[in-house]
Amino acid sequence: MADSYLKTVSVMVGLNLLLGIGLRANAQQTTPSRLALAGEQATQSQKPETKEAASKTEEKKSEFTRIRRDEEGNPIAFETSIVRYVGKNKKGEDISVDLVGAIHIGEKAYYERLNKQFEGYEALLYELVAPEGTKIEKGAQRKSGFSAVSSLQRTMKDFLGLDFQLDHIDYTKKNFIHADMSPDEFSKSMKANEESGMRIFFKMLGHSVGAQGKPGAMSDADIISLLFAKDRDVKLRRLMAEQLQSGDDMLSVFEGKDGSTIITHRNKKALSVLQREIDNGKQNLGIFYGAGHFPDMEQRLIEEFKLKKTDEKWISAWQLTDEPVKGDR
Repeated sequence: MADSYLKTVSVMVGLNLLLGIGLRANAQQTTPSRLALAGEQATQSQKPETKEAASKTEEKKSEFTRIRRDEEGNPIAFETSIVRYVGKNKKGEDISVDLVGAIHIGEKAYYERLNKQFEGYEALLYELVAPEGTKIEKGAQRKSGFSAVSSLQRTMKDFLGLDFQLDHIDYTKKNFIHADMSPDEFSKSMKANEESGMRIFFKMLGHSVGAQGKPGAMSDADIISLLFAKDRDVKLRRLMAEQLQSGDDMLSVFEGKDGSTIITHRNKKALSVLQREIDNGKQNLGIFYGAGHFPDMEQRLIEEFKLKKTDEKWISAWQLTDEPVKGDR
């Protein structure tokens, strides 16, 4: 029984690493903060005071990852979204902000599609817990050496037959702007918010115990059948995609006394950089962050920046079938 619980915890950590949601400058350091960063699939919970407020909040929600299915309901692609919000700056000029969802392990074509998308922004804000001004070179994941997190990422990459985000996204472009905490800011926020990587780990362990036997949970039979399947990578992607889409109940794991550093406070930092860039005259901007950040970030764009959602499109990150999947939507 204990082995089954630990297996589920390992899978949950791996799934959260796939949504990425926490790039860090030095992958050689394995700290409680690194463990916490692995869990960014979760989003900040909302607690409306009234039914009217709850209904209003529900209307604003968007999806930032999804499984595309064929007419018979079979999964054919795991996709991330690009959602656009528009409004005015202080001068009354039109501005647009795109939330571009990231997943740290995906197909090469997915990252090539994103690189092309990024060329159209005056400013693209990106996540990286690192000192101000740090730049990421292509292949940084391979060059950074061994750590528990990078080792798990490599294992997941190989099993899924996919590629690393850091190997293909070109962060050296002039329009790329660092919009995240420094390691010092991150550590201070964790301490002030009474958070720790170990506390998050044990919350995840408790969550995994409760998840045993629930619909969609991975069974031993699932694992064994995957190990011997000829199309193991496709079947594993399907299983992982389903798990990612059913992980909303994990959000409480990452809460401190005031939201979470991983989501809430890093989002505030990113949006302070967004405001700075808007004040500097940028009108066409994108935010490239892990998709788990975006429910909270969307709410802030609507309520604090007075922006309105106007459009969304979807990009295939993983193919979930042996047959080629045609086009984005």
